Amino acid sequence: MAATITEPLIGRTPPKDLTPRGTKIARGISSPIGRAAVWLLAALWTVPTIGLLISSFRPEREIKTDGWWNWFKDPTNVTLDNYSGVLSNKVNGHPFSDFLWNTVRIAIPAAIIPIVIAAFAAYAFSWMKFKGRDWLFVMIVGLMVVPLQMCLIPLLRFFGGDFFPDALEGVTTVWIAHAIFGMPLAIFLLKNFIGSLPSEVIEAARVDGASHLTIFTRLVLPLSVPALASLGIFQFLWVWNDLLVAKVFGGGAENQPMTFAMVDMVGNKGNEWQLLTAGAFITMIVPLIVFLSLQRYFVRGLLAGSVKG
Repeated sequence: MAATITEPLIGRTPPKDLTPRGTKIARGISSPIGRAAVWLLAALWTVPTIGLLISSFRPEREIKTDGWWNWFKDPTNVTLDNYSGVLSNKVNGHPFSDFLWNTVRIAIPAAIIPIVIAAFAAYAFSWMKFKGRDWLFVMIVGLMVVPLQMCLIPLLRFFGGDFFPDALEGVTTVWIAHAIFGMPLAIFLLKNFIGSLPSEVIEAARVDGASHLTIFTRLVLPLSVPALASLGIFQFLWVWNDLLVAKVFGGGAENQPMTFAMVDMVGNKGNEWQLLTAGAFITMIVPLIVFLSLQRYFVRGLLAGSVKG
């Protein structure tokens, strides 16, 4: 055995590649060509947004007659009429600020509720043993393939039945609907992350007498911040840009989000483009703040749990 271990490697063919694939990709991106390619893709991805921004400051006549790139011929030709038109416009007697507030009070709870419930469920599926655990998780993951549109009528009958009191109307039903629709994906993503946490840490806490609630609140949640933040970004952006769920379950215009007001402002023939460009940038302000404030967790949360060491 010793002779085999100390046998020299001279004359043998060395392994072709001992470099991890992820390291090779990182080196390729950090090279000058890789950086140039990344910047090129980022620039191409940003071009439509730049065009939308320029169009929002152009006069209505120019927006409807030529392309936004012609603005560079006369960069001084800008106007704020589009933004003032959006902010002063009223939909069903409600100003645009009311729809902005409706979007905020819909999006924040509708993003927090499913993440909190999914975090508890992901911990249970990862570190608690109970009968039928695997089959129940498979059923939850299977719900991800069910189209949202197929659930609208059953949920409407559910909310209109005897189970819910009459007080649960408008925004509250929108919260519950978004929580139901977002739960399968949230449980799936968080289970992959929480299940990949070091088992030694969990077992050590159990040996010290910690309960499941203590382990979850003091160990699992602090370690799961990247996954929770990235999932929060996805859920918040989806709810913020939603129109279908709010229109079906929200009731009247007093409970509708900005997307409802945007559809009304564009007009039945879709000819009010200048209002659409300005309104689109107004609706982008809050999502940009959320994304930029949580971007450091975003990539870590996406990659977390995908590879176990």
